[in-house]
Amino acid sequence: MNLTSYNPFEIAQKQFDRIAGMLELNQALCDLLRTPLREFHFSIPVRMDDNTTRVFRAFRIQHNDARGPCKGGIRFHPMGTIDTMRALAMWNTWRCAIADLPQGGSMGGVVCDLHHLSLGEQERICRGWVRQIVRNVGPELDVPSPDLMASAKHMLWMLDEYEAIQGYKSPGFITGKPIDLGGSSGRKESTGYGLMIIVREALKELELKPANTTASFQGFGNIAQHAVMLYRRMGGNVTCVSSWNQADQTAYSFRKKQGINPEELIAITNLFGEINKPKAIELGYECLPGEAWIEQDVDILVPTALENQISADNMEKISRQVSIIAEGADGAINPNAEQLLDQRGIKVIPDVLANAGGVTCSYYEQVQSNMNYYWKRDEVLGKLDVHLTSIYIDISNIALSRKLSLRDAVYLVAVDKVAQACLERGWA
Repeated sequence: MNLTSYNPFEIAQKQFDRIAGMLELNQALCDLLRTPLREFHFSIPVRMDDNTTRVFRAFRIQHNDARGPCKGGIRFHPMGTIDTMRALAMWNTWRCAIADLPQGGSMGGVVCDLHHLSLGEQERICRGWVRQIVRNVGPELDVPSPDLMASAKHMLWMLDEYEAIQGYKSPGFITGKPIDLGGSSGRKESTGYGLMIIVREALKELELKPANTTASFQGFGNIAQHAVMLYRRMGGNVTCVSSWNQADQTAYSFRKKQGINPEELIAITNLFGEINKPKAIELGYECLPGEAWIEQDVDILVPTALENQISADNMEKISRQVSIIAEGADGAINPNAEQLLDQRGIKVIPDVLANAGGVTCSYYEQVQSNMNYYWKRDEVLGKLDVHLTSIYIDISNIALSRKLSLRDAVYLVAVDKVAQACLERGWA
């Protein structure tokens, strides 16, 4: 996929501009909401295991906090750019608003490749990140959470450093923690489960039963793994998943037309979501080129990896059987393809709505941490199901009544909520 001309922040701004015009927002509001309120760029010097020092570039972007403290992930990725962070922070603002959470949007990360870093080096990066930004984050300011390549272990190192600096316990500083150290049951599954809860409601509208549908997934990290497991329990059949292969520096798609066994695949998948190619072939999976996931004759396509994965360049490969594309990864569908998908009658579930399960359960975790009172897994996931189902029905009704796409309906509601909060505060 050619990423040279792809700028996610420009796309996020164009999405906003379109809705701002529909809402007839004044110029001050437009200027306020189309750019982040605050940006932090910093360097983290880290003592490496060989006793040399490397300097890692890092960021924290706070897009808007009119509705409450910012909320957003931390990602570790060698291709991390400031414009990607800006776009993700903006999308998180809309996501928190559409999920009706009292929070705004942020995003951060470190430009690095965890494949080439020891656990000790990773810990020093995490602690260094907190030391650089500690005055500008916290339960009342900005609450980080794990994103691409980040884990509960990374969140715990960051929490420990934050508490050591502050001199008191503050489990609500960060979410995605280990369950026995202030994390929430159900948090790990929440994004993937939330994705399938939304898909389930979309299938009802199309009068399709999950048991009569098939799906193909791009990516096999945490989101995809739990989405596949829930979809299979709903009766659906996943025939193909793709996965990055670090050794070969390319992606492969793994297909079993009779249906994959997620537990079987998870057993041969590493912490980075990379499926062991030789072992998969031994288990009877066809090993296909990385983009083969998009060509499958299925009812549902679910991109859960990186942005810009479906564009005008490859959308013609999408089977005529596909009726739903659920955008499990932020910005997975390039806008130049969306109108064409709409013309084909494919229902697109936009990222801001499809991914709302993760941020919702992150909020649940923060509430539990702040109260020091924790809920059982079934209670957490039950609350999530009720909440997301209600949100989807409301948004779908708006889309149908106003003859809008789901994306336009989502943005219309989310941007209006944030704009009203800014107005009420007297910011514009």
